[in-house]
Amino acid sequence: MIIYLMRHGETDWNKRGCFQGQMDVPLNDYGRELAEITAEALKDVQFEAAFCSPLIRAVETANIMLKGQRTAEQPQRCEKQISQEKPKVPLITDERLKEINFGIKEGSNIAQMRSDPTEPLYYLLNDPKNYVPPEGAESLEEVYKRSASFMEEKIRPLEKQYETILIVAHGVMNRSIINPIAGIPMEDFWSVKMLNCTVAVLSLQDGKFQVVEKGRTYYE
Repeated sequence: MIIYLMRHGETDWNKRGCFQGQMDVPLNDYGRELAEITAEALKDVQFEAAFCSPLIRAVETANIMLKGQRTAEQPQRCEKQISQEKPKVPLITDERLKEINFGIKEGSNIAQMRSDPTEPLYYLLNDPKNYVPPEGAESLEEVYKRSASFMEEKIRPLEKQYETILIVAHGVMNRSIINPIAGIPMEDFWSVKMLNCTVAVLSLQDGKFQVVEKGRTYYE
C-alpha cells in the first residue's frame, strides 16, 4: 500500500510567519493555487481512501486533492449497479491528525521565537530534544503518541484493503509520522523539508512502514 502524506496549502498565518498550531485558519488564494498545482501533478494517482486533520486548512487542501476523483471499481459486485458513476472518495477527519498545540504561544512570530532563548518555543525550533512546552501546549512526545495511534489504528489495518491512500495534515504532525519510520532522532526533528503542499510517500508492506520519499513539492 502506498500512502501520500501531504501538508496543507499556505494560509495568511504561514505567509506572516506565525505559529498556527490548532488555530483554525483557512487557506489563502495562493494556498489554494498550490493545492491545485499539486492535485494536477498527481492527477494520475487514484486515491481509494483519504484522511485529514479536521482543521479547515487541511480539509480544504484534501478536498482540492480529491476533486474529481472516484473510488476504484469494486470487483465482482453482486448487487444491481444503479449508476455507472463511481462514488467520490470518502474524506475522513481524525482529531489525532491536528497540528501540535502551541498553547498560549499560538500566533507568535516564528522568527522572533527562533532568536530568543528566553522563549520556550526557541527550544522547539533550535533544540527540540530539550523542548518544554509552554502553558496549554503539547510536547513533541505527545504528538508522536497520537500520530502513532492514528497510524496503528487507522492506516495499518488498511493494507489488505487499499493500494493508495491520501493523508493531509501539518508540518509538525507529518514529521512526527515520517521521523520514527525513517529512524530520524528527536534532535534532528526538523531535518525533513516540509513546505506547504509538500508530499511525502510512505509504503506499508507485510505490516511494515517505510519511507519511499521524504518530501517533494510540485510548484518550485
